[in-house]
Amino acid sequence: MPALITIAIPCFNSGRWLRAAIESALTQTWQSTEVIVADDGSTDDSVEVARSFGGAVRVLANAHRGGNHARNCALREARGEWVQFLDADDYLEPEKLAQQLNETDGGAHADIIYSPTWMEDTRTGTRERGVIETQHDLFIQWITWQLPQTGGCLWRKSALDALGGWKEDQPCCQEHELYLRALQAGLRFVFAPTPHAVYRLWSEQTLCRRDPRKVIEVKTGLLDQLQAWLAERGLAQPAHADALGRACFEMSRTWAREDLAGAATYHAARRARGMIVPSGPAAPASYRALYQVLGFAGAERVARWLR
Repeated sequence: MPALITIAIPCFNSGRWLRAAIESALTQTWQSTEVIVADDGSTDDSVEVARSFGGAVRVLANAHRGGNHARNCALREARGEWVQFLDADDYLEPEKLAQQLNETDGGAHADIIYSPTWMEDTRTGTRERGVIETQHDLFIQWITWQLPQTGGCLWRKSALDALGGWKEDQPCCQEHELYLRALQAGLRFVFAPTPHAVYRLWSEQTLCRRDPRKVIEVKTGLLDQLQAWLAERGLAQPAHADALGRACFEMSRTWAREDLAGAATYHAARRARGMIVPSGPAAPASYRALYQVLGFAGAERVARWLR
């Protein structure tokens, strides 16, 4: 008998998108599914949209306490062996669940099945496949933020329960915080190469776009946690240090677009810890030449003028 999969949809004021998300859950080719919508105190028509599907969808109406609280409410109610989280403004292609299980021997040796996601920009009509470089170890995939957006995974419910679910006071980088605990707990990540989850980009008002400095602060804290954990266990490798340094350099450049003084302070602090590596896509050859001569702030001033 096929394993039951719970598709858990947290929702807050997403009535505009919710119907498509639910329909994508209900039309999965994997036959053994249940769909739970955990509403997070919406003030729009989200609950009405969810309830319009009748008995095909279980609706949990909660007070507004954040997306991770809604995810945990759905997790507690889930009856499935596997849990698929789907943000209410995203959707799944019909083959998503079946394809992931088919590509991983039914998930026999997995706690987490992960795949690339499609990134669909509704403002431009473009679609781009996410990149996961599996020639690198899982720590580097995590450091480089390649482990997928929420919809790209299937979680074994018992493994996620053992982790304690989602951290409810995590302000951003929520899936990455969860991935970090999963890596530290030694959960089994198994890669399925075909993308069938679609992450919609439709607004500049999500936290990661509205407040990049907050994201950098939170992400840096998570990177520091991993660095310390690897060092304590004798697992740190030069490739990890290189990836960490590139990540901090990229964040310095992102910060500099809005606040050069703050970015320069961040860059100096990271560099003092040996956590700046000016390489990769954020450091083309022309920029590196400026950086060597003018330093970070000087290179950014020139880059800003050239833009």
